[in-house]
Amino acid sequence: MKFCSQCGNPVSHRIPEGDSRLRFVCELCSTIHYENPRIVAGCIPVWNQQILLCRRAIEPRRGFWTLPAGFMENGETIEQAAARETAEEACARVHDLMLYNLIDLPHINQVHVFFRAELTDLDFAVGAESLEVALFSEADIPWSELAFPTIGRTLECYFADRLTAQFPVRNESLEALRAHYKKVAF
Repeated sequence: MKFCSQCGNPVSHRIPEGDSRLRFVCELCSTIHYENPRIVAGCIPVWNQQILLCRRAIEPRRGFWTLPAGFMENGETIEQAAARETAEEACARVHDLMLYNLIDLPHINQVHVFFRAELTDLDFAVGAESLEVALFSEADIPWSELAFPTIGRTLECYFADRLTAQFPVRNESLEALRAHYKKVAF
């Protein structure tokens, strides 16, 4: 950041009085510009024993498979964001959203939040950010073609929990993901 979004004057990078972190601060109007993590909200859309996945049409990881998910917008709840992203990427409607998995990714300033959800019907299609959408059974998940470690981990947990029909809310960290996926470079 070089200029203040309030008055347009240059900003400096310093620790404001009463704070403990470096912030961008306007030298003229004294506005402190806070930068906070971005929330990625998504769903595990379920139809019977299958999961709806989307093949990404955008970077990063174009051509790889993912759960429908994306950045939360101002003015919506996390649940609304997850349902909206499912509609945008897979033209699918979901209901009975239940919080399931939170993964902290401080190295990219993101928190990924996934909900378990039921597809309302089989009326889904390719959305603007997808090349393809399809239902997959556990045995058919394209594990080596998943876009992100958070997607793989969320699916692994879901299929393990499905065996016992117990779906605890999980909160994992980047360190836990790294330990689980030693081969994946972050």
